[in-house]
Amino acid sequence: SSINSELARSPPAIPLPTPPLTNFKIGLCQLSVTSDKDKNIAHARTAIQDAAAKGAKLILLPEIWNSPYSNDSFPVYAEDIDAGGDASPSTAMLSELSSLLKITIVGGSIPERSGDRLYNTCCVFGTDGKLKAKHRKIHLFDIDIPGKITFIESLTLTAGDTPTIVDTEVGRIGIGICYDIRFPELAMIYAARGAHLLCYPGAFNMTTGPLHWELLQRARATDNQLYVATCSPARDTTGGYVAWGHSTLVGPFGEVLATTEHEETTIIAEIDYSILEQRRTNLPVTKQRRGDLYQLVDLQR
Repeated sequence: SSINSELARSPPAIPLPTPPLTNFKIGLCQLSVTSDKDKNIAHARTAIQDAAAKGAKLILLPEIWNSPYSNDSFPVYAEDIDAGGDASPSTAMLSELSSLLKITIVGGSIPERSGDRLYNTCCVFGTDGKLKAKHRKIHLFDIDIPGKITFIESLTLTAGDTPTIVDTEVGRIGIGICYDIRFPELAMIYAARGAHLLCYPGAFNMTTGPLHWELLQRARATDNQLYVATCSPARDTTGGYVAWGHSTLVGPFGEVLATTEHEETTIIAEIDYSILEQRRTNLPVTKQRRGDLYQLVDLQR
């Protein structure tokens, strides 16, 4: 009688909204990335068109798909997203295609220049071609595993400060970028804000990828009983940063619904939101949290 699950989240969780679509196809475009930005943009355009032709209503691109993944490259390839047009050819292409093909695009991420700062930024475009949301990577990838990998994103990038959840034509989506997936609190905030799906463009490496990439996706999906989609660049063993690949769609029971290896490919998979409530009824953790013992506080809400 002392358990009050509503108190476990502050403010209380928003009821899962009714999505515009219950069933649809998602496309995960695992792209090869080169040092030629124009080539990368043209290549992404083709992959998006092909995924849409196969019926995808939502398309997800990888982290940093228009540029090599390096601190040296970020300032060179960065675009002024807010200015748009010629100042941001990558997002101009995404806007054009989302409108032309009547699809929702979670545009992976690109280096963004805003004033004197650089960000790792994901843009979401609706079926009308308009920018619906812009997520700046909140948790920067600053790690040092001696003899394995050292990367300090904060040498060039600034961390974002806003969780991003967006209502789209394919449901309510929470956005994270790569390292953001390691922080369960962010995913829990998205779930409490009524997300159906979490999208994480990412580029895990050859050290942490085999150990943690799938594990973290399945954990975020299982913890919050929703879908998790990830998209990585294809592996390039000649590059300075070698991505693990393995773009994946995970269902609300933690089941891997679709995945791939490390080569360039596009995954087309089915999402069925009708099972979300079923899973939450079968395993009612949302009603069993001990609000008398602990609480997740969404500070911005």
